Amino acid sequence: MNFILAPLDALRAATRARFEDKTFSYPSNITAGVICAVLAIIMLIAIPGQIEVSEKDTVNGRVFPELLMYLMLICSAVLIIKDVIRIITHQPLEMKTINIYVEIKAAVIICILIATYLISKYTELFVAGSIFCVLAFLLFFNCRKPLYYAITLSIAVLIWVAFKFGLGVNF
Repeated sequence: MNFILAPLDALRAATRARFEDKTFSYPSNITAGVICAVLAIIMLIAIPGQIEVSEKDTVNGRVFPELLMYLMLICSAVLIIKDVIRIITHQPLEMKTINIYVEIKAAVIICILIATYLISKYTELFVAGSIFCVLAFLLFFNCRKPLYYAITLSIAVLIWVAFKFGLGVNF
């Protein structure tokens, strides 16, 4: 087990040493307002091509998504205007500080989940993705007890066997 965990420990220690004290601050309201406004505009442009409507319907499938996007634009405008007023009146903006090391760990978790999905999709074996996911998360969270690996791998395989052979679900 140490032949796998030792290089991971070294990588983890190097990453922690390099990024643990690094932070990034940004004005949260104006940033969120701009990002949400851009997303809402993109969605408003995309909705007509994605949702077909019939001329007979008074309220069609586009109404609710479009209303949500307009509401999102209004809320974004409020956030942006609020911070622009603070900038004009020379008041401090609300700042959000992000620890780079914490965000790197979150990105690794997202990558594990995406890899699990891709493995399951392209091998067409749920059990392959499950085994990868179990091993990746146990290694990521620095689990050193072999019993945990055995238990979680066994449960992943047993769930697959139960669904595949017991219930006849093919996934």
